[in-house]
Amino acid sequence: MPKPQPILVIGHKNPDNDAICSAIGYAYLKNELAKREAKDGEEPQTYQAVRLGPLPPETAGVLERWGVEAPVVINNVFARISDVMTSDVICTTPDAKIIDAGRILRKHNIQAVVVTDEEGTYRGIVSTRMIANRYISATDVLDEGASHMAVAADLIASLEQTVDSIMEAQILTVDKDDRLSEARVDILAQPWREAVVLDEAHRPIGIVTRSDLAFHPHRKVILVDHNEVRQAVNGIKEAEVVEIIDHHRIGDVSTVNPIKFLNMPVGSTSTIVALEFKKHGIEIPKPIAGVLLSAVMTDTVVLKSPTTTAIDEEIAGYLADIIGADPLMYGLKVFSFRGDDDDMPIDKLVGADSKEFQISDGTVLIAQHETTNLESVMMREQEMRTYMRSLVETGGYVFVLLMVTDIIAGGSQFLCEGNRKIINRAFDIECTGEGGTWMPGVLSRKKQVAARILEA
Repeated sequence: MPKPQPILVIGHKNPDNDAICSAIGYAYLKNELAKREAKDGEEPQTYQAVRLGPLPPETAGVLERWGVEAPVVINNVFARISDVMTSDVICTTPDAKIIDAGRILRKHNIQAVVVTDEEGTYRGIVSTRMIANRYISATDVLDEGASHMAVAADLIASLEQTVDSIMEAQILTVDKDDRLSEARVDILAQPWREAVVLDEAHRPIGIVTRSDLAFHPHRKVILVDHNEVRQAVNGIKEAEVVEIIDHHRIGDVSTVNPIKFLNMPVGSTSTIVALEFKKHGIEIPKPIAGVLLSAVMTDTVVLKSPTTTAIDEEIAGYLADIIGADPLMYGLKVFSFRGDDDDMPIDKLVGADSKEFQISDGTVLIAQHETTNLESVMMREQEMRTYMRSLVETGGYVFVLLMVTDIIAGGSQFLCEGNRKIINRAFDIECTGEGGTWMPGVLSRKKQVAARILEA
């Protein structure tokens, strides 16, 4: 069996700053706790922060500022060939003697040996079954009257023949990243029991047998900043969710076993992560504190959002003390990493921070762009609306709502394309196709916008 893989700590699709930073912080905490709890001589379980999309500009700026490596991007958590393959491939060459191949099989107690040329390129395999078939076919001459001694002599002589005389070159080959469910069908459909795993250079890196297929691994994951299937990594239903850390409403992710589900009504998942550091007495390194504080400040709109709690304010002060900064000034600096709104690609401006929600009429998309220069953003209104209409058409959304949030003025300009009646009814406004509607005090998509739309 392969070594245990790292448990993945994953934020939601189309990640915002909190989704990525909370994953980084929680993965660090879990690794430190695993080291503390590991028994003598025991390798601790490892945890790896990953992400489901590109870095938001502010996240990229924060990670560069603190020298923190960005989480790798993954597309899904489906079981892969690499999860079940045997990596220690035993090889021989085409000109090796059959008897030597047989001795390799016996020595290592394996059923097949891979055949490669001098450069390590895959050529085929030789199995105990193939050697046995050679022996059985050699005895067919007994029915034709040949003596047992003559047959025995031929059998012994055949052991001196080279491997390429019996090897099978048509064995199925697979890639280590192939989905296990799809590869299983192909492996079971072929007459041979094995499949060889090759790398890009056609070199063998593993072998999979039908016995390996009896084991169906479930990738262990920790979800942060979400707990809904729609927002989760592809393949989540095949994975094993072992923890959830979130500050949103409870969604539809289900688990087979009881898990740690930490859900708190605070302004940021990174706030909860920082609380977990304090709870377990783990010191927060300065770079991790800087990363977590950036997420607290962006998710609470520099502590102005109505989702902000006294806990968020306390944690912001605690993290700011670690890095030696003023929370508000640090938060504004983080927002400045987004760059000029004039130069931002329209798909980033509208869609970089967007989430889908399900209502009775279908799916809606609520996007938010936070800025310190509302006038500059609204200069691009027609460009934004054109892109939003394309999202409605291609995504099949009931409507797309963009909140252009002015973090200095403390409000949001609503732009809506699609069925505006739902928005107008939910907020008792007249949002039209031009100019948008100013919503003073509206800063939180979750608490002030999505909640009202879902209730409408």
